[in-house]
Amino acid sequence: MTPPLQGLRVLDLATLFAGPMCATLLGDFGAEVIKVEHPAKPDPSRGHGPAKDGVGLWWKVLGRNKRTITLDLSTPGGRATLLRLAATTDVVVENFRPGTLEKWGLGWEELSHANPRLVLTRVTAFGQFGPYSHRPGFGTLAEAMSGFAAITGEPQGPPTLPPFGLADSIAALATAYAVMTALTARDTTGRGQVVDMAIIEPILAVLGPHPLWYDQLGYLQPRTGNRSRNNAPRNIYRTADGCWLAVSTSAQSIAERVMHLVGRPELIDEPWFGTGTGRAEHADVLDEAVGGWIARQTRTDALAAFDKAEAAIAPVYDIRDVMDDPQFQALDTITEVPDPELGPLRMQNVLFRLSDTPGAIRWAGRPHGADTEEVLAELGLTPADITALRTQGAL
Repeated sequence: MTPPLQGLRVLDLATLFAGPMCATLLGDFGAEVIKVEHPAKPDPSRGHGPAKDGVGLWWKVLGRNKRTITLDLSTPGGRATLLRLAATTDVVVENFRPGTLEKWGLGWEELSHANPRLVLTRVTAFGQFGPYSHRPGFGTLAEAMSGFAAITGEPQGPPTLPPFGLADSIAALATAYAVMTALTARDTTGRGQVVDMAIIEPILAVLGPHPLWYDQLGYLQPRTGNRSRNNAPRNIYRTADGCWLAVSTSAQSIAERVMHLVGRPELIDEPWFGTGTGRAEHADVLDEAVGGWIARQTRTDALAAFDKAEAAIAPVYDIRDVMDDPQFQALDTITEVPDPELGPLRMQNVLFRLSDTPGAIRWAGRPHGADTEEVLAELGLTPADITALRTQGAL
């Protein structure tokens, strides 16, 4: 099958993590992604987290389906080479501080002159304008400033940050959507445009009605731990054999089934039980009922009983459980990828399944600059040209 994005060329100039992940998502569905890294300063993700035999494992995921070249954009040779690449490219993804590309003579004016159909995708913490636009920033700042951390954690505990790149990942998904939207618009207008993605915004979007609640009611959601202010029972409960199970009852019918299952059907007749908000206001009563029942069951027995009752429950997994779970195995959610450096690797598969034009992981992240000469030769540069660029320090 021909991948749906085959024929689309993407230059990934970005680092850590939203911009590169956006490019990865496009590459998973057939886009030709060329990762451009500084000759002496590779993408820092190559050194983030655990490594095997000196090879960073995070990069193997983030760099998959990308050809890698080196280019110092601040040099005349690097600038000229990038403009040549841009002339044959559909999308450029970058996350330099606003004004950096312009300083190098590679701003929107120069890039769009080289290729009027180009989509320039700019991913920064705070966007391209505004009082904070000049500041450095990472996803952690977005998790703090969006309101996410303020509502996360136990009621008497501090605001809590996620232990992974949540804001960056959400921004990557949003940026890939923005890129495809801009490319669709190009089909109508014939011209590319600039995508301005501020990492502080997509995570705020997924928080839902919080701004509206405050605007209309002055309501600030407090930290509630694993509970919800919108429904109950909704919590993490421990089984007799020391495992943890998550229960959710967002639907009224599910809440009623759970009460029958745990032997407390009389609670269904309480006037407050008929709404999610009413149940949330009586979470102590419901948690005692559900938690007390689960505490007397093994994990296996509790899961089987909930399944029979058609009520929603799930075990709390660590990554070992994820990789062994039969549902994830059926979906091939964790798939095996051959790698010449490390051998077979298991990593997350492409994000979704298409029936006719599926995506695929063609290769894991490649070594720094592995494809420089091949890509530049395809661009029409001779061996002498490439040697001259190396001599100038551009590669």
